[in-house]
Amino acid sequence: MRLDIVTPEKKAFSDEIDSVVVPGEGGEMGILKSHAPLITTLRPGELRYLKNGEETSLAIGTGIVEISNDRVSVLTDMAMEEAHIDENAVEEALKSAQKALAETAPEDIEAVQILIQKSMAQLHIKRRRRRL
Repeated sequence: MRLDIVTPEKKAFSDEIDSVVVPGEGGEMGILKSHAPLITTLRPGELRYLKNGEETSLAIGTGIVEISNDRVSVLTDMAMEEAHIDENAVEEALKSAQKALAETAPEDIEAVQILIQKSMAQLHIKRRRRRL
C-alpha cells in the first residue's frame, strides 16, 4: 500500500509500505493493506511504518489520516525523523511550554498542551535508540 505524509512545508514521505501505525485520537491504529476506508483525526505522537521488514518512526503532530484504496494519506502539521530532531531545542521548547501552561488563559490551554505533546513525541523518537 502507499503511504503519503504531507506537512504544510513539504511532502515528508511517499512510498510503498507493508503497514503503518498512527496515533489516532482514540489510541494507536494499525493499518494493513485492504483496510476499510476511513478518515480520522491524529494526535501528536509516533507514526511507525514497516517496509521490507524494517521499521521507521516519525514524530508527528496533529492532523488527519485518510485510508482508501490501499492508500494512506497523512496530513499533519509536523513530521520529523529522528535525525532531524534537535534534542536540546526540543527540551527548551518543552520547558517553555510547561511554564506557559501555568500562566495561560483557560481558552488557550489546549494549544499549549498540544505543543507539549509534540515535544514529548520528538523526545520519544530521539531517545528511542538509547533505550534499545
